Amino acid sequence: MEAQTQVVQEYLLNLQTRICQQLEAEDGHGRFVQDKWERKEGGGGRSHVLNEGSVFEQAGVNFSHVFGQQLPPSATISAQRPELIGRSYQAMGVSLVLHPCNPYVPTSHLNVRFFLAEKEGEEPLWWFGGGFDLTPYYPFEEDVIHWHQTAKAACDPFGKDYYSRYKQWCDQYFYLKHRQEARGIGGLFFDDLNTGGFEHCFDFMQSIGDHYLQAYLPILHRRKNTPFGQRERDFQLFRRGRYVEFNLVCDRGTLFGLQSGGRTESILMSLPPLVKWRYNWTVDSDSAEARIHEFLKPRDWV
Repeated sequence: MEAQTQVVQEYLLNLQTRICQQLEAEDGHGRFVQDKWERKEGGGGRSHVLNEGSVFEQAGVNFSHVFGQQLPPSATISAQRPELIGRSYQAMGVSLVLHPCNPYVPTSHLNVRFFLAEKEGEEPLWWFGGGFDLTPYYPFEEDVIHWHQTAKAACDPFGKDYYSRYKQWCDQYFYLKHRQEARGIGGLFFDDLNTGGFEHCFDFMQSIGDHYLQAYLPILHRRKNTPFGQRERDFQLFRRGRYVEFNLVCDRGTLFGLQSGGRTESILMSLPPLVKWRYNWTVDSDSAEARIHEFLKPRDWV
């Protein structure tokens, strides 16, 4: 598997570079600061973070490649995988979170990852995971339709049921049970993917990575210059609180990073620089802010 692992790493590093270059061009002011780090247990990463740009209040695009002797429980969606016992592992991936300045531009997330678990004398076990999702504050139907159309286009070459299956999985995964509320309007989520052979699964992961900016940038272009005031800014910061709650309470990626001894600064770069919580705060039922709740109920968008 050494050759295949090297090819996956090269793709992920290139994806990180390409995305950062395009996001810098979109922002026009902010620049990504590169921060390389090493992990005592093995491996390390390359974190790229942009702060206080003209379009992005904060954008983080991270690559990591870590090694260990025992997989944390958050590494796989399956609660029990006895075949992983006694295996060393390596995990690599690119994860990004974009927190825009303008409340009319959605927050967005992408993750693509690869795991390899090995044991002397036995066949290696491997799988891919990832996806992307969108968290608008002031949603627009045309934006959500475009987002899901692009997600479907990323999936269609690989199987007629891929989009519907991973769209449903995303709706289920990005859900705050303690709020009984979806984090956003969904997208794609997949994990433990190893059916169809290595090339098929790797190609699918690449399709997800390569379609991300095709899904996000048209929305950014339409909304980034929309005028807004303090009311919209306050609502954005309030809704960001839901994002923080999910990442700290529910997200397996956060748990994996912390359980595996990852670099805390890089793991928590997904959190926005500013956020608000208010006790039992609600919005007027006929306000523009209340419209978000119409979109948080899963539905078919394409």
